Amino acid sequence: MDAFFAAVELLRHPELQGRPLIVGGAGDPTRRGVVSTASYEARRFGVHSGMPLRTAYRLCPEAIFLPVDYPAYSAVSEQIKAILREFSPVIEDAGIDEAFLDLSHATDSAVEVARAIKRRIKEQTGLTCSVGIGPNKLLAKMASDMDKPDGLTCITERDIATRIWPLAVRKLWGVGPKTEARLAGLGVTTIGGLVQLPESQLVAHFGQAHGHYLYRAARGIDDTPLSTHWEPRSLSRETTFQRDVGHWPALRATLKLLTQELATRLEEEGCLARNVTVKLRFADFDTHTHAVTLPAPTQDLEPIQEAAMGCLNRFALVKKVRLIGVRMGGLMRL
Repeated sequence: MDAFFAAVELLRHPELQGRPLIVGGAGDPTRRGVVSTASYEARRFGVHSGMPLRTAYRLCPEAIFLPVDYPAYSAVSEQIKAILREFSPVIEDAGIDEAFLDLSHATDSAVEVARAIKRRIKEQTGLTCSVGIGPNKLLAKMASDMDKPDGLTCITERDIATRIWPLAVRKLWGVGPKTEARLAGLGVTTIGGLVQLPESQLVAHFGQAHGHYLYRAARGIDDTPLSTHWEPRSLSRETTFQRDVGHWPALRATLKLLTQELATRLEEEGCLARNVTVKLRFADFDTHTHAVTLPAPTQDLEPIQEAAMGCLNRFALVKKVRLIGVRMGGLMRL
């Protein structure tokens, strides 16, 4: 979907069409929070997802800021996913605004199906989407980002050298800012430049798994199947304080609330947790975690909360805390 959260908000507030719109946090750029989605008008000012709201305001002070409304976006997402399931029984839900479809058994061409999907979504929701078509998930994903918004891009194996290799290496799915910087240190700035490096050199710099992935991905190779059934591996909750906290009672009270929410989630998901991890991010953004394995897998609040408090007590509170989080890991079904 194109700028999904912002697009849904524009349906609800058509008077904001054409104006820079930023959705994030409580919708107040004077408070802590991050950008969830920015309209394309706001992106022209350099605003992007994950950016602090305060930074977004400095870049685009004339923008309209709105709070995140997950229930509204989830309802529209379910409507869109229902449309997609009419076109293919094999679908991987990749998030609230994204999905992979297997069209290998479709009677019409992939391009015809893509046009029909775009038309149906527009008619039923008023929203636009960008579709990428490729022989595997990697190339389809990259194609979907090549002509936003409202795009339709098809990449074949014959197109890799002419359309993929000239792209900046950051455009390769799975390459983040740290990998981009390390590749720049090797003189690599494009995907085509990455192709020139031998696999042994990539493995030496990035480790076996990531080095092997980079070698294959740069060549458009991906044999990852669509995952049609998702099982949670962990559940987590965290909160950023509006003002840095430097005393234990406030941290314990917040952690208590977070563990209560997660215990409820475990029960709703029908899962047991094997371990608990507590994270603190301090005012200087230094981040640390402490973890503990539970005596037995559980979804009961008392042992989970006891374990979380034990983790918290292992921290030295020598700096004020910006964020606290807790994660339930090693999940197993009842």
